[in-house]
Amino acid sequence: MATWLLKTEPSAYSFADLVRDKKAVWDGIRNPEARNNLRAAKKGDLVLVYHTGDERRVVGLGRITREAYPDPADADWLAVDIAPGRALAEPVTLGELKAEKKLADFALIRRSRLSVVPVTDAELGVILALGKTKL
Repeated sequence: MATWLLKTEPSAYSFADLVRDKKAVWDGIRNPEARNNLRAAKKGDLVLVYHTGDERRVVGLGRITREAYPDPADADWLAVDIAPGRALAEPVTLGELKAEKKLADFALIRRSRLSVVPVTDAELGVILALGKTKL
């Protein structure tokens, strides 16, 4: 099982919206590298939901429930379906992530514009510890 960090602008669609809706089509990805990451995501993979904009923090957990398929708005791109898990006990800010030396190579930090990034098991452990959350 892999883990992916998915970014969202909370004013457009927040983790609270995902919890309310119980599932979502994760679409609108228009970057080739992010698309390739979506293509690699498998049903059951863990998701970290990251709020962009003014918040800039990891806020919750979820799961991939449907593997990549053509984006309903543009079939040249891909979408996945996700379902919520739970909120992190304490959201983890971008500043906290950057300050953690163990996350120096984390794709979110190295490739800050990428909207879908892989998360290693070691990175996941650090993020969950910072968020005072267990799987």
